[in-house]
Amino acid sequence: MKRTFATTAVLLSLLAGVPAMAQETKPQAPAAAPAAKPAFSAKSDILWQIRDAEKKLVQLAEATPAEKFGWRPSEGVRTTGEVFMHVAGANYFFPTFWGGKIPDGMDPRGFEKMGGDKAKVVETLKASFAHVTKSIEELPDAELDKQIKLFGNDSTVRMAVLIVATHGHEHRGQSIAYARSNGIVPPWSRQGE
Repeated sequence: MKRTFATTAVLLSLLAGVPAMAQETKPQAPAAAPAAKPAFSAKSDILWQIRDAEKKLVQLAEATPAEKFGWRPSEGVRTTGEVFMHVAGANYFFPTFWGGKIPDGMDPRGFEKMGGDKAKVVETLKASFAHVTKSIEELPDAELDKQIKLFGNDSTVRMAVLIVATHGHEHRGQSIAYARSNGIVPPWSRQGE
């Protein structure tokens, strides 16, 4: 009886390990592939900054009453509308540094003269950002290191692309000061109120 009990106990202990061994020898599903890492690059980071400047400049232009597009803080400086049109003109001009073309029949140098027409300003500003963004998106990454002349200085395409972003943000700051001088709160600032 003792021997039967001992044999049974040994068999049970051996059998208890069979399911565990069966699980271990079962083919395992392949490990899930790691989540795709977002593609970050100098170009994508700069484009993000340009889109941020675009969003805020357009929101500010849309929030500014039409009668304030002719306002200027003092004689000899750009009006509110001229600042927005200055940015729009630059957005068409900057891609020429890396071989981009200004659309036929368009003269960005004359944009500021239309700064008093709110509808035209908003439309032109949006179109200019679409143009400059597309020009940058179409640039091969390898072209960013290409040597160019930038305002008479040796530089790279990367620097010209970076200037698009800094220029947009520079005039966003100017436009915020103009707006606040006229009692206009930037729309993105009101979201927390």
